[in-house]
Amino acid sequence: MNRRQTLAAILAGGAVLSGLVSRRAAAEIAERRLTVAKSPTCGCCSAWVDHMRAAGFEVETLDMTSGALAARKARLGLRPELASCHTGEIAGYFVEGHVPAADVARLLETRPEALGLTVPGMPFGSPGMEYGDRRDAFDTLLVMRDGSTAVFASH
Repeated sequence: MNRRQTLAAILAGGAVLSGLVSRRAAAEIAERRLTVAKSPTCGCCSAWVDHMRAAGFEVETLDMTSGALAARKARLGLRPELASCHTGEIAGYFVEGHVPAADVARLLETRPEALGLTVPGMPFGSPGMEYGDRRDAFDTLLVMRDGSTAVFASH
């Protein structure tokens, strides 16, 4: 192989490698793309979206009526007693309520056979629900495909 052929081979290999890196980067970006359905007037929902963006998630928000939001939760298999004020969807999972970004990242890393995560209600001190020094203990629950739950993380 002469010098010109060697250079051409190196450049071709670099282009292939660049394409692989670009596909991997695109997959990682898509993996962190979160769609959040919420009320247009809910401040804590917007604060949670800010928390997720600060953690590196790409977030799209969908403002909707309470009826449309309830229908979305039902479509995802979320029982009313596990609900909160906003509902996210990411990589085939739902993320309900004020779930910490670290829990969502762990969900994406471990890929459990489940519907998603929820922090039922609106506990003080959870992401988006900061209120001075007040902080309630809360659990992030993993919602299994059969509707059962397990504690995913305690905070």
